[in-house]
Amino acid sequence: MTKPFDVVGVGLNATDTMLLVPHFPAYGGKVPFTREIISPGGQVASAMVTCSRLGLRAKYIGTVGDDERGEIQMRSLVSSGVDLTHVQRRANCPNQSAYIVIDQSTGERTVFWNRPDCLAISPDQIDPDQITCARLLHIDGHDTRAVEHAARIARQHGIPITVDVDTIYAGFDRVLPLVDYLIASSEFPGRWTRIDDPRKALEALQREYGMRVAAMTLGSHGALALADGKFHYSPGYVVHCVDTTGAGDVFHGAFCYAVLDRMSLSAALDFSNALAALNCTAIGARGGISGADAARDLMERGQRHVNAEYAI
Repeated sequence: MTKPFDVVGVGLNATDTMLLVPHFPAYGGKVPFTREIISPGGQVASAMVTCSRLGLRAKYIGTVGDDERGEIQMRSLVSSGVDLTHVQRRANCPNQSAYIVIDQSTGERTVFWNRPDCLAISPDQIDPDQITCARLLHIDGHDTRAVEHAARIARQHGIPITVDVDTIYAGFDRVLPLVDYLIASSEFPGRWTRIDDPRKALEALQREYGMRVAAMTLGSHGALALADGKFHYSPGYVVHCVDTTGAGDVFHGAFCYAVLDRMSLSAALDFSNALAALNCTAIGARGGISGADAARDLMERGQRHVNAEYAI
């Protein structure tokens, strides 16, 4: 039976205030900013926007504040075609926000964020039908008990699970055994396992928790993944980078698409790297989200950032 959605995401959204500066100042220094931009973002929400842009039927489950930042987030999600039936608007609660300083000389960003406790989502607010309506579940780690509950429902119904995690969350050891595709930040595997070597850290994660793919994103250097006892390194693509905000979120949305499209792991990593790189060519977490054709064109014609450390 055909399901109403291709992918459902449970996790964070945020509304960003972006400050563009000619260069990041030294500690204790001072520098004028050239532009101030308010832009919607957030890990899972932006991944679902990416999925929708790629033609998938995407559903987002999360909480949104009732302030102006929450309205900005909702308008963005509505205009992107993401289903918001089970988004909860929290009264008298500000939306998650971030202040992002973008170094215009490099495109790199520094993030300061806050998420009020009134935005927390609990397991009893997620019914099985909200998860089983989709072919794939994508989660992050912040509301750990809620995403664990969603992942258990998905696992019970044979629905593959992808996860985006960039920091240590208490209780996340209960989530990891449920995951099929772990795509972590470059810092997470080492922090979690206390193993500095990225390959050995990924091996340890896969050995302990049994996920099908254990992977990490590497910024401009691409991504490294372990599956079936073999490492796959996909170098990043060379683009004119103006803002790296949201690149990881777009990578995850593209990877969800690649899983559902039954791409090989190597092709999935290349495709996800390409779409993430294209997002870096515009300002904002969702400023440069492109379609599949643009990603494939970059894959065919683009140059790569090959890092010999990971290519070995």
